[in-house]
Amino acid sequence: MAGYLGWNIRGNFEFAMQLRGATAGAMLVAAFAQAVATVIFHTVTANRILSPSVMGFDSLFVLMQTVLVALFGGQVLADTQGTPRLVVQTLVMVGFATLLYRWLFVRLAGGLYVTLLVGVVLGMAFNTVSTFLERLLHPTDYDLLSLALFGRLTSVDAAQLPLAFAVCAAVGVVVWRRRHVLDGLLLGRELATSIGIDHRRELTIMLALVALLVSFSTALVGPMTFFGFLVATLAYQLAGSHQHAQVLPMAFLLGVIGLAGGQFVLQHLFYASGFLTVILEFVGGIVFLAILIGNRKL
Repeated sequence: MAGYLGWNIRGNFEFAMQLRGATAGAMLVAAFAQAVATVIFHTVTANRILSPSVMGFDSLFVLMQTVLVALFGGQVLADTQGTPRLVVQTLVMVGFATLLYRWLFVRLAGGLYVTLLVGVVLGMAFNTVSTFLERLLHPTDYDLLSLALFGRLTSVDAAQLPLAFAVCAAVGVVVWRRRHVLDGLLLGRELATSIGIDHRRELTIMLALVALLVSFSTALVGPMTFFGFLVATLAYQLAGSHQHAQVLPMAFLLGVIGLAGGQFVLQHLFYASGFLTVILEFVGGIVFLAILIGNRKL
């Protein structure tokens, strides 16, 4: 991170630090949100192949942006930038997740796998509607929409970062105080209940925190489908323990190293800073397929 912030500064130092500082803040938020959310999601689902994106969060974000452009044109993306838009997008996505969990766990009592199945179906439905609307857009509006749908670490509004840090800090405190409960959830429903854990209550709390982190990260920096899966998978290998007190910090630090190191190499050595998220998603997708093909017992 220090290398990215201080390397090869030309011209006005204060101006350069403002631009790079905003990007560095976005890296910290994205690394924390994606890494912590993915590790928690793997714990509550007892499956390291799944990721929060399977619940349709990324697809919902794409649908929201597409509907906005279809109704008001591409210029609306520039006119509505700022914290209010970030908060509204986050509340809509968290509200969607909350209604889904309440409907499934309280009314239908469908359980975890029904929730995952509904998430997959809704994600496919959102993608289908988004694709249909994109075909109806003016080419200029479509170009503006395409720019908004890619990860955008280098174009984050610095005014939104204090709120992002506050959300991450609050979630981090809650998760850290429940780190031993997360260790208990690894045992499964029956064994976790036998040692005094209210499995349904803790499961709902953790899924709500995952929804908040993923929604906020997606609204702030755009969809990052495989990044959280990549750093979580590496954290399991390097931490050498199943305890969340070790896995969660390891995943977060690996996320920061991946984003800051990748941005440093691309921006300062290859002058291609805008391709970081594309490369990370490409590598993460390859790792996902390799694990999926190599692991026959999911």
